[in-house]
Amino acid sequence: MEAKGRVSKGDRVWQIAFGSGFKCNSLVWTALKTIPPGGFMGEAWSDCIGGYPVKVPVN
Repeated sequence: MEAKGRVSKGDRVWQIAFGSGFKCNSLVWTALKTIPPGGFMGEAWSDCIGGYPVKVPVN
């Protein structure tokens, strides 16, 4: 979400993690600043973020 510029200062993001069995964890992050589309130079997703989300054909 930061790589596509979809998070602005003050936005809250809910992160949910599932483990094995009934283990589950969640937390809420608050953005401290707005990240412009493209994010930071040299980030891991910068060369391929435009391909996400992937369109899945429905049969």
